[in-house]
Amino acid sequence: MDRKKAAINIFTSLFFKIILLVLTLLSRRFLVNELGDEANGLYSLYVSIIGFLSVAELGVGTAITFSMYKPIIDNDTKKISSLYYLFKKVYLIIGFVITIVGLIILPFLPFLAKDTTGTYNIYIGYLLFLLSTVLTYFYAYKTSLINAYKNNYVTTTIRSVSQIFESLLQIFILVYFKSFELFFMSIVLSNIIQWIITNYIFKKHYRSKIIFYKHIDEDLKIEVINNTKAMFAHKIGGLLVVTLNGVIIGSFIGVIILGRYTNYITILTGVSSLLSLGFVAITSILGHSYASNPKNIFHNQFKMIYIINFIVAVIFYLGFLAIADNLISIIFSDQSIIERNIVVTLTINYFIQFMRQSTLVFRDASGTFYNDRHKPIFEGVINLTLSLILVNIIGINGILIATIITNLTICHTIEPYVLYKYGFEDKPKGYYTLNYSLIAIFIGFVYVYEHFPNFSNANKYIDLIVNGSLSIVYSMALLFICYVFIKPFRTQVHNIIKYLKNIVISLTKKYHNRKKNKEKLL
Repeated sequence: MDRKKAAINIFTSLFFKIILLVLTLLSRRFLVNELGDEANGLYSLYVSIIGFLSVAELGVGTAITFSMYKPIIDNDTKKISSLYYLFKKVYLIIGFVITIVGLIILPFLPFLAKDTTGTYNIYIGYLLFLLSTVLTYFYAYKTSLINAYKNNYVTTTIRSVSQIFESLLQIFILVYFKSFELFFMSIVLSNIIQWIITNYIFKKHYRSKIIFYKHIDEDLKIEVINNTKAMFAHKIGGLLVVTLNGVIIGSFIGVIILGRYTNYITILTGVSSLLSLGFVAITSILGHSYASNPKNIFHNQFKMIYIINFIVAVIFYLGFLAIADNLISIIFSDQSIIERNIVVTLTINYFIQFMRQSTLVFRDASGTFYNDRHKPIFEGVINLTLSLILVNIIGINGILIATIITNLTICHTIEPYVLYKYGFEDKPKGYYTLNYSLIAIFIGFVYVYEHFPNFSNANKYIDLIVNGSLSIVYSMALLFICYVFIKPFRTQVHNIIKYLKNIVISLTKKYHNRKKNKEKLL
């Protein structure tokens, strides 16, 4: 792998994501404090309805960057240019379709926002949010081209700087104007800024790589369109599984409860996306690896990254379980804390979803997303059906349990099968055994952990620090159990240590060589 590019991409992503996570939580805190739980709930509802349509979530960019890996490696300017113009056309069509679909949803908003008081105009905020989403399609194809050259840090910087400006502006608007509509105008303005900066960077550094060549071979065109359709299917399935959870809560339980529930989700998704960026940032690197290396090397890379995926998931999600209520109390209020059994189910649900990260990133890097294109729709329909049934029986927990069931029975079986068959040309039997064993151990440990005494003190900040520190101890205990009793886990831990050791040795040698060269010059 291109270690230097990967390191730059990951560091840039992590740096900005940490800043954005803090600012997002601050912005939501001011939204709750200045405008109330209803405004917070409506914002969460809008995100649930059309948030999935943003370029970052849509997934078409994945199909685009994958199709460009080989032409970039081969320096095939004609093919790069023809793909660029094809995707420009595709993105503009998608933007038009999303506008129409978004407007069709507009009359149904009152039915989706249960228990609203009429304090805020639900239509204006929704339309502004829809506009901000559609704007991204006017520069998305340029973003995808930059990412295909493994320069994810460039697009991450552009997006992050704009979003930092957006969050600061939202806080200013909430404090001085207390305006629900201006809050959403800041999102529109942020995307306009991203559009301007992306155009400037593209013209300065990437325009020369594109010639006026629009002809594309029919076979390549069919392959690319099929990949784009496949990623569309994956993201539509994701909509039915994840984002519609918020719509169901808003419709069946109420927007105020949705707002409080979303406070937890904001922390979870914020840090989850922070962790995921480490995987997403190396997608293009792995794509180049897949295009230029034997399958067994690609498979070995997957085994190591899967174990890293598990270790990260254990530490973070046990940590979240330990401090979630403390954080909500500090950031928002004691009234914003939800039932403990929901927090436990939420933690397990997100852990199981996060355990798909390594499979998904290798799927995207190898282009095998086309082979399981029907899975997301099937998954989404089953999840939606179960959610609508269980929400009437056990409330929010029913929605989460529906997602857990579909993840375990559909996602964790079909996705690895497709990756192994088409990406590694191998059988996934060993993977299934390891994956389900690790998930079962984590779930069992969570329920044991819930019986441990939770530290409680008059000082909320001391509670946060102590409970967070204890969660690290519990995480290490869980990982030690896996190391002792699960051989494949132990083997890959040794491989990871060996890999890191080789990197350190390589960096040390480079340092000494540079030092010797300097001494010779002197």
